[in-house]
Amino acid sequence: MVIVGLFSWWYGAGWERCIAVVKQGLLAVYDYFSLDLLLRTLFSPFRQISAGSVRGPLGVQLRAFVDNIISRTIGAAIRTVVLAIGILTLSLVAIVGLLRIALWPFVPVLPLVFLSFVVAGWVPWTI
Repeated sequence: MVIVGLFSWWYGAGWERCIAVVKQGLLAVYDYFSLDLLLRTLFSPFRQISAGSVRGPLGVQLRAFVDNIISRTIGAAIRTVVLAIGILTLSLVAIVGLLRIALWPFVPVLPLVFLSFVVAGWVPWTI
């Protein structure tokens, strides 16, 4: 009865839990990198010292404009790099998660497979 219960859990609630864990991992990576926030603020200024409109002579306004452009360029570059790393990390976590979900049903039979390899005398490499 214990083995039947184990297999019913493994292919039922256990598999559902595995899928939920993979989904939670994807959401955690997405939240960690804040991919939606990075996209929304891609061209926002990066750590701008003074925000707001600048009044004064043309030279002061031109300097504020150039500072703003430089700040936005730096912000876009940094956010683009973080966005690329986040998308790459999210893709890797998704691939590993899909493999985990796909291999889940085969884990209970792996001891039998490995035991048959041992009995047959097969080793994965020869020295």
